[in-house]
Amino acid sequence: MDDEKRKARIGANIAACRRSRGLTQAELAEKLRYTDKAVSKWERGDSVPDVLTMLDMAAVFGVPVSDLLDTGASAPGERAGAPRRRANPTVILQLSSVLVWFVALLSYVVVSSLRVPNSWVAFVYAVPVNAIVVLSIRSAWRQFRLHRLLISLIVWGCLASLYVSLLVFAEQNVWRILLLGIPGQIAVLLWFRLFPGKGKDNGQEPPAQ
Repeated sequence: MDDEKRKARIGANIAACRRSRGLTQAELAEKLRYTDKAVSKWERGDSVPDVLTMLDMAAVFGVPVSDLLDTGASAPGERAGAPRRRANPTVILQLSSVLVWFVALLSYVVVSSLRVPNSWVAFVYAVPVNAIVVLSIRSAWRQFRLHRLLISLIVWGCLASLYVSLLVFAEQNVWRILLLGIPGQIAVLLWFRLFPGKGKDNGQEPPAQ
């Protein structure tokens, strides 16, 4: 196979992987810190990315570099054998949240069936728990864009849970405990100003399923 055909095939592989991830050329370019024109040239086979860019691209797509360099007849994910499939990360996050609220609902049903008062508090606890689950998953995927919001939600959710618990179970209206959220929120904002990179994704994607 001559060089032009190899370039065209590599370009087709890049385009196929990009489309399978639901990314536009501009979105891929942003993750790789290139322009969309560069991505367009790669996919047309006018040029080929350097080795380091190919490694970064493979990480974004969650595929081995060999998939991008493959010059066989079939596109990545369509070769003989087990097809490569990728779970939708948004759906994974939604399912995780649904599971958290299902557990909260189950707790409410069981506890209320036992005629335990204030069983609805389970839903209050679910708020910070849900934020912790989403934060953990996104951290594992090295997606940091929503970390500031999620950490803030955890801080206020935990304080609200503590306040509600004291109010309904100990009959203590310790509303001043919510004031702790003010320095907590300031600390979160200052942390992300001290480490601005913590609020941005680094281009990594969830592993292929």
